[in-house]
Amino acid sequence: METVLDCCPSSEKYLVPALDRGLRVLCEIGREEQGVGAPELARRLNMPRTTVFRLLATLEQLGFIERAPNGRDFNLGMAVLRLGFDKLASLELTQLGTPLLERLRDEFNYSCHLVVRDDTHVVYVAKAAAQSPMASSVNVGTRLPAHATVLGRVLMADMSLPELKDLYPQGALARRSAFTPGSVEELYQLLAQDRERGFAMQDGFFESGISTIAAPVRNASGAIVAALGLTIPSAQWVQPRSETLVQRVRHSADQLSTLLNYRGQKA
Repeated sequence: METVLDCCPSSEKYLVPALDRGLRVLCEIGREEQGVGAPELARRLNMPRTTVFRLLATLEQLGFIERAPNGRDFNLGMAVLRLGFDKLASLELTQLGTPLLERLRDEFNYSCHLVVRDDTHVVYVAKAAAQSPMASSVNVGTRLPAHATVLGRVLMADMSLPELKDLYPQGALARRSAFTPGSVEELYQLLAQDRERGFAMQDGFFESGISTIAAPVRNASGAIVAALGLTIPSAQWVQPRSETLVQRVRHSADQLSTLLNYRGQKA
């Protein structure tokens, strides 16, 4: 008799090798912010260069990757972004969060963002842009290193030191500014401070001239599933107003958590 497992097999014998290799190439390109070339891909994935070249040509023809300005390296293309945008538009998180971002944006005229974590990166999944020439230029779909962003710190706030070491087995962390932690241990100490406060706030942490306030969004199980943040040009930062901004960001994040069925820490 045929079973569900017979109809939906998961055995490796049903894998399509060419598709598997193509998706591995695509995922590896997605890890790089500045692009990556065929020789490096062949080395990382332990594939023949000729195979990598054919896979790249196919992916480029279909629009899933595109050439970097130097003509040798590749970045993700619009076909991947379209798939991602379609998925993001259907997510409960973005559907529920976007009105809250827009309300917060309208109250202060600062750009607001909602991000999730993908391994060692944050991914922007929703944005409410301020009507200002100094508004944040980050777009939905942008990926940034989690350890080097205030929003990323919020997303990792509940992680233990062993969990962080598993996430960053190399130990050393790439510095993006004078404030970026250079090691997992430094990152953990920073996260402990954020966890104690219940939010993260810093000027110029990832990019000079930009201040960010962010708070965690939790789901029904209490896990941090997103970070909600407000981006403020440093030139417009007014210290007496910071407490009000923090309160409003935390309130918006708490509202979204409630919509996701979070009911607070269990006794």
